[in-house]
Amino acid sequence: MSTSTANPNFLKGKTVLITGGTKNLGRETAIEFSKLQANLFIHYRSTPHPTQLEHFADVLSKAGSKVEFYQSDLTSAKDVHKMFSTAKEKFPNGIDIAINNIGKVLKKPLVEVSEEEFDGMDLVNNKIAFFFIQEAGKSLNENGKIISLVTSLLAAYTPFYSSYQGTKAPVEYYSKAASKELQQKGISVNCIAPGPMDTPFLYGQEKNKDISYYKTMGLHGRLTETHDIVPIIRFLAYEGSWITGQTIYASGGFTAH
Repeated sequence: MSTSTANPNFLKGKTVLITGGTKNLGRETAIEFSKLQANLFIHYRSTPHPTQLEHFADVLSKAGSKVEFYQSDLTSAKDVHKMFSTAKEKFPNGIDIAINNIGKVLKKPLVEVSEEEFDGMDLVNNKIAFFFIQEAGKSLNENGKIISLVTSLLAAYTPFYSSYQGTKAPVEYYSKAASKELQQKGISVNCIAPGPMDTPFLYGQEKNKDISYYKTMGLHGRLTETHDIVPIIRFLAYEGSWITGQTIYASGGFTAH
């Protein structure tokens, strides 16, 4: 039986597209892939100060990565198509890994969610996620990787997150279908479901008492950190490339599926 050793240069020269890649988990993911000398096409929505982008580009370029930033609100299939088309223009060798990191959260009783709030959740978490996978399936090089960030709440029996859980749940099924349909191109399609993460994404919805409770539910009595998830993203991009059609729950035991 033969064994293989991981090649530290396995991503050198490959192109990684990351949505929401200038802050929180997306930012840390970009930094990780830059250390592996991948080229980076980084989407962002809210425009940072130009000096912040310049500083981030310097950080990412230290190991030799080529970096391109791309701003878009991503509110339509057309927007998603344009993003992938621009990435292929900037990196003519094509896209190898596509990571969808964007999401929208709302904590509110189901009977109080307005149609406008639901539509906003459905647009970001469901519609754009669908067309991201679709466009990645069309655009990625052979043996590419599609990775979508969902949520460990998909395995939770809990109140107040109906619109969040409900609009994130379809991404699992889009990924399963795509993983079958894209087998001939060798493209793997997976989801990662983090637990409550120690980022502003969580703190905008939760009170201190709820945060304290979530900590008691997790391994080591803490929330999920970005550094817990980045290695799993990297794993699916290389060593775990035989995995496809799966949702990996990484919540420190907050939920189990």
